[in-house]
Amino acid sequence: MQIPMVIFWSIALLFFVRTQVSCLDPFSEALLGLKSELVDSSNSLYDWSSVPSNGNSNSTVPACSWSGVKCTKNSSMIIGLDLSQRNLSGSISGKNIKVLVDLVDLNLSYNSFSGQLPTDVFNLTNLRSLDIGRNNFNGNFPDGISAIQRLVVFDAFSNSFSGPLPTEIARLESLKVLNLAGSYFDGPIPREYGSFKSLEFLHLAGNLLSGEIPPELGNLKTVTHVEIGYNFYHGSIPWQLGSMTKLQYLDMAHANLSGPIPDYLSNLANLHTLFLFRNQLSGSIPWSFGNITSLMNIDLSENQLSGSIPKSFAGLKNLRLLSLMYNSMSGSIPDGIADLPLLDTLLIWNNLFSGPLPQSLGRNSQLKWLDVSTNGFTGIVPPDLCSGVKLLKLILFSNNFTGGLSLALSNCSSLIRLRIEDNSFSGTIPLKFDILPNITYVDLSRNRFTGGIPNNIYKAGNLQYFNISQNSNLGGTVPSRIWSLPLLQNFSASLCNISGNLPPFKSCDSISTIELNRNQLSGTIPGGVLQCQSLERMDLSKNQLMGQIPPELASLPTLSFIDVSHNKLTGSIPAKFGNSSELVLLNVSFNNISGSIPPDDVFRSMGSNAFIGNPQLCGPPLQPCPDSTQIPHVAGFGLGSKSSEKLVWVLSLCSGVVLLIMVSIFGILYIYRRKRGQWKMVSFIGLPRFTANDVLRSLNCSNSIEISPSLSAASYCKGVLPTGITVAVKKIEWEAKRRNVLSEFIKLIGKARHRNLIRLLGYCSNEQVAYLLYDYLPNGNLEEKMRMKRDSPISTWAAKYKTVIGIARGLCHLHHDCYPVVPHGDLRSSNVVFDENMEPHLAEFGLKRLMQMNSGSIPRRSGSGTGELETEVKEEIHRDIYSFGEVLLEILTNGRLKNAGASIQAKPREDILQDVYHENEECPTDASREEIKLVLEVALLCTRSTSSDRPSMEDAVRLLSGLRPNRSN
Repeated sequence: MQIPMVIFWSIALLFFVRTQVSCLDPFSEALLGLKSELVDSSNSLYDWSSVPSNGNSNSTVPACSWSGVKCTKNSSMIIGLDLSQRNLSGSISGKNIKVLVDLVDLNLSYNSFSGQLPTDVFNLTNLRSLDIGRNNFNGNFPDGISAIQRLVVFDAFSNSFSGPLPTEIARLESLKVLNLAGSYFDGPIPREYGSFKSLEFLHLAGNLLSGEIPPELGNLKTVTHVEIGYNFYHGSIPWQLGSMTKLQYLDMAHANLSGPIPDYLSNLANLHTLFLFRNQLSGSIPWSFGNITSLMNIDLSENQLSGSIPKSFAGLKNLRLLSLMYNSMSGSIPDGIADLPLLDTLLIWNNLFSGPLPQSLGRNSQLKWLDVSTNGFTGIVPPDLCSGVKLLKLILFSNNFTGGLSLALSNCSSLIRLRIEDNSFSGTIPLKFDILPNITYVDLSRNRFTGGIPNNIYKAGNLQYFNISQNSNLGGTVPSRIWSLPLLQNFSASLCNISGNLPPFKSCDSISTIELNRNQLSGTIPGGVLQCQSLERMDLSKNQLMGQIPPELASLPTLSFIDVSHNKLTGSIPAKFGNSSELVLLNVSFNNISGSIPPDDVFRSMGSNAFIGNPQLCGPPLQPCPDSTQIPHVAGFGLGSKSSEKLVWVLSLCSGVVLLIMVSIFGILYIYRRKRGQWKMVSFIGLPRFTANDVLRSLNCSNSIEISPSLSAASYCKGVLPTGITVAVKKIEWEAKRRNVLSEFIKLIGKARHRNLIRLLGYCSNEQVAYLLYDYLPNGNLEEKMRMKRDSPISTWAAKYKTVIGIARGLCHLHHDCYPVVPHGDLRSSNVVFDENMEPHLAEFGLKRLMQMNSGSIPRRSGSGTGELETEVKEEIHRDIYSFGEVLLEILTNGRLKNAGASIQAKPREDILQDVYHENEECPTDASREEIKLVLEVALLCTRSTSSDRPSMEDAVRLLSGLRPNRSN
């Protein structure tokens, strides 16, 4: 009887629930229907319940108590629905939402809705505000929006709409805000968009729009804000835009516009921001722009402008930003610019300006950022640049400045970045580092400073980069406490006539680069270097150092480059260097090093130039060491000298005959075995000396083998070698005639050693096939980790930033430290794998080129390591850099922007940045936001359409590392 009772109560409960649901009003039922269509992975609509609260009257809508639902005061009518930022996804049919006929406000923004926008939304004719921004609605924009005649705000920013812009939207006479930016709309801007009656805000940027900008837009007399850049127009800027008399903000950047800037734009008397950067505008800046006294921000950078800065700009008393960088402008800076009271950013680098800077610059303003680098400026630096103690960045490099640095800079406590390299500055360095608490980057190289490095540099607690190289008369010593700087990563002071001893290494755990070559240093290389766990590069060449090479250097985990050549070092090469997985070059040439070079392959790969000039040093790649064993004297057998000579001759002849016979036999056997497919095993650093049979017995690449989850190619499998070492194995089939060429290239890949590259441990091959043995990293790849979203071990910004830096350094090593260069060829998120410490490693590098060589599409190995790289290799490097930028975009957006290098360039940068901030909402600190902004900048640079405009990976690493904010962890 128990079972029937259970059935009875189940039926009763079901009847009760159905009764309650049937009691709901149609609006609440519609919302529940809408909820059933959505994917609510965060359970953000948890309180949307089917059971009404007790005490509800028949005239009350139960849904009024649900989150995101707004009703009238008496809860009788739903007038607002806000589902923004709730991590919702799925497609919306429209059958439920159209029931909410009284809606005034509908907000679906910041979710992941996809599919077509339902036309039923346009049946909500009472809507005043419709926000569907930052979703993934796609397809052509549907017809019917003109039915919402009361609509005031329509925001569809950052979706995936395609096809033409909707023309009928121009019939909405009440519309004040129209945002259709950040999709894939194409074709021209409809001329009808010049007929809006009430429009105040127009945003069409970041699409694929083309054609000419319609002059009819000049008829928009009510508009105050226009953004139509980041598209692909042709033609010039219509002069009619000067008729938009209420316009305050005009952005037509990165829009392929050409021709001159119309004088008529000076009629925009209310304009405070003008962005025309990254176009092909030519001619000079209109003099009449000096009449737009409301102007606060002018950015005309990256065009083809010529002429000088109009002196009329002296009348722009509200001007804060003036950016003219990357043009062909000339002349001097008008003195009136220096008197602008609010000017805080002046960027005019990469032009043809000349003459002195106005000496009053900074005296009457609040300068924060001054960059006049790469021009022809002369004279002395204005003394009052930091009079307001607001100056953050002072960039003056590659000019012809002379004289000493202003003493006022010593008191500029706000200064973060100082770059004055490649000038003719002289005198002592006046910087008082004890009152520069925020300074992170200082480059004083290629000048004529004297008087040594200031001893108080150790007080600059945030200093990360310091370069004083090529000040040939600087003199002095290396400051005794330089290594104690807690954040210092780069210390470069080559060719400075520095003398004395190197200070002991203490608390140097952050330093990655030490360059002190071409000085007069004496004494020994001090101990304590084991504390420098981040050291990657040390150049102490061309000094007068003595003593031995510290064996502790060989234990540093990241050290890849050591140059101690042209010194007076003695002793032997520490054998422990042979175990270093990162070491690429150890240059000990022209010292008094003795003994034999350790037999490890890493030393042979460096070439003889790394060891020459040491008369008592021997072994590969130098001459063989002399044999220490002696042939016993035949006189011991009691024979005379002539008999001895005859015996030696006879023995030698017999030995030669026997040796010839043995060689012949072995030769015949070798040829016979080779015809049968003899296997050959080549081991690189990190793999014990297994035989080919050891490897073959351990490998099983059948379908039943466990596929490695950490590598992308299906042809990988896992093998366990005799000592228990687990390896990932890739099978390559080749033709016998290509075996030698391919083997050489595989050896080149095997020499690539870096903490962010997966190690090729060796390969086993015969005439038909090769098995490449890699480190087995079982912790998955980047693509998988991004799919895990918040459960991913790289969900935090700190982990993402670590991944970004690791990928950059690994790729930089392939491009700049391998000789010949090794393009990656297939950089993508699935080819970034993680070790047990979540350190990223690049996989598959060089394999694309290997496959091309195998197919015969590349007839010979490219690049020599000394000559100019071939065009095809250069192109592969440029493609690598582009792919790197795309991987950065994936990381920044948690995988949402994939293969987005081309489309992202057309989107407004600030909008992209806000989206990226939103994607990384778990990082509230200013330092994290600065890092995000920096990574985005590098991504945009790397994905530029013109390959020559992309930075090298060396520059990319500098950009990513040089401005890294201080971390508390």
